Amino acid sequence: MSKIFLLCFLAGLLLLVQAHEHDKKIRFYELKRGDFRLNLTNYGATIISVITPDKHGKLADIVLGYDSIDSYKNDAVYFGALIGRVANRIGGAKFTLDGKTYKLPANDHGNTLHGGARGFSDVVWSVKSHKKRSHVTFTYVSFENEQGFPGKLKVSVTYMLIGTRELGVRMIAKPVDKATPVNLAQHTYWNLGGHNSGDILSHIVQIFGSYITPVDKLLIPTGEIISVKGTPYDFLEPKKVRSQIQEGLYDMNYVLDKSFQKHLSKAAVVRDPVSGRKMELWSNQLGLQFYTSGQLNATKGKDGAIYNKHSGIALETQGFPDSVNYPYFPSQIVKPGEIYKHNMLYKFTAR
Repeated sequence: MSKIFLLCFLAGLLLLVQAHEHDKKIRFYELKRGDFRLNLTNYGATIISVITPDKHGKLADIVLGYDSIDSYKNDAVYFGALIGRVANRIGGAKFTLDGKTYKLPANDHGNTLHGGARGFSDVVWSVKSHKKRSHVTFTYVSFENEQGFPGKLKVSVTYMLIGTRELGVRMIAKPVDKATPVNLAQHTYWNLGGHNSGDILSHIVQIFGSYITPVDKLLIPTGEIISVKGTPYDFLEPKKVRSQIQEGLYDMNYVLDKSFQKHLSKAAVVRDPVSGRKMELWSNQLGLQFYTSGQLNATKGKDGAIYNKHSGIALETQGFPDSVNYPYFPSQIVKPGEIYKHNMLYKFTAR
């Protein structure tokens, strides 16, 4: 085979792959059981809305988002998206694995954030199955060297209705041919008063994490693991966000207090005193990113809403940020033959 023929063949193959990607249609999916309803899209495997009643039975959408798919395509804050291949930050936009250094897109002040310039939140996922009263499963095949990461990776996420007002999320990833870091996260912003009800400073939060991984000014971990006792990050007992907040922003990874006798452990509880809505979050992960949307600034949302600082809370269960560069952090490296499993459970009540 001549070099020219080979180059033409490879170019044609690349065009075929790109055409296949463009052929995928962006669609919308509903999950509904009684008065509990979700809307999702296969663009970024994104949660668009969660509608649930307050203590008086009044329904409201408690998820921040947009009215149009174009807004999701231009989104810079990851509303509702499935994040990968590696959520959170990788310092210096590089890491070394098996003696080889991998350079990644530096899309956040010289570091890599949420999978790079075009992570899993910016691709069109395939739909494996959808039953309105049960679940929807999205799948994606991440190709070799996508955003600089090694190997091919098969990924799926299933959003499923459980019981009356419970939402389960199951993320699975399988490396095909090379070891690779995997740290998926669900990046929904919650406001239990309703997405357009103002700020979340009066929300009462409890986080079952006694330690945090502190960060530098660029939000890269310093490598320390410190106690929350005596710091503004102590939410071991329920507290209003307003009572603790400093400089208008929480954006911190908590080391969760795990109960290894159980498949899932309680990670956090959020309650809105006005609506009476409460959300419990359970997970099998070791970390939880607590973020109070300090970067929102007159963001145009759905239904004419304008989202400003503290309009929502993101609670992202995850592995520790930048663990690829800290050998003593729990490893996120998954090898061929191994399976990455990330489970979450949201329980909604109102009284």
